[in-house]
This record gives sequence, C-alpha cells and structure tokens, in this order.
Amino acid sequence: MKSINSKGIQAAITAVSGYVPSEILSNSDLEQMVDTNDEWIVSRTGIKERRIARNPLEPTSFLAIQAANQLLQKKNIDPLTIDLVLVATVTPDMGVAATAAYVATQIGAHNAFGFDLQAACSGFLYGMSTASMYIESGRYKKVLLIGADKMSSIVDYTDRTTCIIFGDGAGAAILTRETNMERGILSSHIYSEGSYAEELSLIGPSTNRWVPEIISANDPDDLSYYPYMNGQVVFKHAVVRFSEVINEGLQKNNWQASDIDMLVPHQANLRISQFIQKKFGLSDDQVYNNIMRYGNTTAASIPIALTEAWEEGKIEEGSKVVLAAFGSGFTWGSSIMVW
Repeated sequence: MKSINSKGIQAAITAVSGYVPSEILSNSDLEQMVDTNDEWIVSRTGIKERRIARNPLEPTSFLAIQAANQLLQKKNIDPLTIDLVLVATVTPDMGVAATAAYVATQIGAHNAFGFDLQAACSGFLYGMSTASMYIESGRYKKVLLIGADKMSSIVDYTDRTTCIIFGDGAGAAILTRETNMERGILSSHIYSEGSYAEELSLIGPSTNRWVPEIISANDPDDLSYYPYMNGQVVFKHAVVRFSEVINEGLQKNNWQASDIDMLVPHQANLRISQFIQKKFGLSDDQVYNNIMRYGNTTAASIPIALTEAWEEGKIEEGSKVVLAAFGSGFTWGSSIMVW
C-alpha cells in the first residue's frame, strides 16, 4: 500500500533506540539444554548467541520501557509531546490490556493513547504504516513506535528447531511530520496471507487449549501451546515474499537496487538475508545483519538493527533505506525511506 499524502505531510523516523537484556544465551549453552551444537546452529541460521530476559519481573513492557526511555533521554524528548504509543508484539504482558497503554503511562506520555499491534515479525513495519497514516492525516505530530518481544517466555527449550532461533529485545522509534516530500517514509507495502498460518504459529486462548496446566493434565506430551514452525515452508515463502515486496517498493519509487544505501531486513535467518542480498546484487556494505548476536527478536529485530546501523555510521542523513520483513500469519512488508 502507498500512503496518501493529500495534506503535503510525510512521516519520518527522527530517532531510534534499541535495548537487549544483558544475559547471553550462547550456542554452547544450548548444547547443554537440547540436542544441538554450534556448527549445526550457525550453518542453518547464522546465530551465535541471543539475549534473554530471564527475570519474570522483566516482561515485554519492561523491555519496551527501557528502549523508549533510552530514546527519550538520548534525544531530549518531552514524553508529554507524544500523541500516540504503538507497541508491536506477540508477547504482550496481558491478553486483555494493551501493553502500549501501560508503557505510555510508565514513560510519562500522559497525553498519548496507546494500543498494541500483532503482526509477528512484520509488526514493526505494520506499525510504521499505521503511525505514518496518523501523522499524514494531519491529526498527530509525534508517534512513538516500539517493537518488543520476550520470546523466551513462550519458547520450548526442548525443541531445537525453535529454541535456537529466538531472543528477547525491544526497539523504539519516534515518527514525526516531514513536509519535504522527498524525505521520510516514501512508501509502505504490507501484506498478509492466512492460508499458511499453521506453518508458523502459536495457538491462542479461544481454542480452549491454551493454558499449559490444563493441557499437561490431559496429555503431558502435548506441546501445542508452544510455538510451532515448519522451517522449510517458512524459508521457501520468505525468500519469495521478501523479493516481491522489496521489488514493489523499488519500482514504486523509481529506485534501482544499486540506489539502496542500506537494506535492513528482519533478522529471521542469515541464510534468508544472504539469499536476498545475492538476488539484488547488493554488497556487504548495503545490508545490515546482527542476527549472529541477538537471534530473531521478532518485532524488535528491525528497530534494533536500524539503531545499530545508525550508530555505526552506516546510515546517514539522506541515506536511501529499505526495510523488509516476513513473519507468521503469513505477514510481510517493506518500507522505503530517505533518512
């Protein structure tokens, strides 16, 4: 989808920040927990370690608050100037109360309303599109968008196909008005397809099979309340959808692959990123990957990577940046921007 800028207003990311817990869960640690080894994990995913928020008193909201406060302090932003707080997550603190509302209160954004978005690994891009439309409508000036997930709270650490992949983290971005229509978020392209939902999924409460204690009492071997992933199917669809949605964004803005200063893909699997890099003929300097350090942090992966690319000087003012993601649902999308 392409946002309509009838008011001559465009949204732009003007600040980013990322947060990961201090505790490292390395591949050697996982070797002691499940039937796997460092060579097997790295060859299939590119991941060497991931960060884990083991403390039960540090839920997803804790991670989101850390990322948000770092951003506010770094850019000296008054939280009272924030109009809206969005949190993209698949691991909310509660099922019936928005994590975003709690985060907004805790960071002092008392003039903002908040709600959560659930689009799995594409959540941050869905959030960018949503935030952009609020800004481009002319109604709001400043939106705080956070991607945050505590995947360790839902992962089965006896399943080597999933526990090696995920880590915990949060990334935050401030989106504001930009009147120069050649800068900011030029276009967003987001999609979903529900036919393959069960290939990467976690059952929910309306199935009446969600509470682990109930399932365990009836069938101790039933692990359906943990995430399930059919890796081969997900990989096959991911590389196709990544390519399609990046191409769509480039064509919409009359860009060539050579115009890209930085592609920041969702950090799902290093092999997917490498496939896309090769397909578009991009150099190592044009693609940012940090999955080897953090694993797949779901909705947090793009803002964390974007933050690091910015802090390392790999994205500068005026850089042409492409963000792309693919996740459960299936969901996928891209965002084209001039930094």
